[in-house]
Amino acid sequence: MGNRHDFLNKAVNLINDRIGDVVKTSTIYESDAWGEEAQDDFLNQAVMVHSSIQVEALLVELKKIEAILGRTESFRWGPRTIDIDILLVDSLVYFTDHLQIPHASLAQRRFALMPLAEIAPELVHPVTGYTINELLERCEDEGAVRIKATSAA
Repeated sequence: MGNRHDFLNKAVNLINDRIGDVVKTSTIYESDAWGEEAQDDFLNQAVMVHSSIQVEALLVELKKIEAILGRTESFRWGPRTIDIDILLVDSLVYFTDHLQIPHASLAQRRFALMPLAEIAPELVHPVTGYTINELLERCEDEGAVRIKATSAA
């Protein structure tokens, strides 16, 4: 919702300020809404960050950034200003009731794999054993994903 490019730009800056050094950002991609389809198209971007923050604290900080950017709780997959997901943390496999790393649906979502493949194509998914490029090639999601802009910044 709102100025989607501005929210991505602000999110990247807040991540850099609050979490760690942003070392790579992907192109911005646009895709059809996923889940609840009666809403505006999504913008997606992958961001690689070097950080020493532990995963539980990372999740807390990302939720704070989402709140700063005006995200409020609504129904699942509903409209929102920003949605920041942790896709991977090195080769970590981590499962709790509220956090799963790698992201549970990463391998099934073209809109997440395309920007990630741009910045980390040879990164190996620690559960599947496939590289991000290989996951993208195997992905059965046929949703359209289009390049929207070179970056938010």
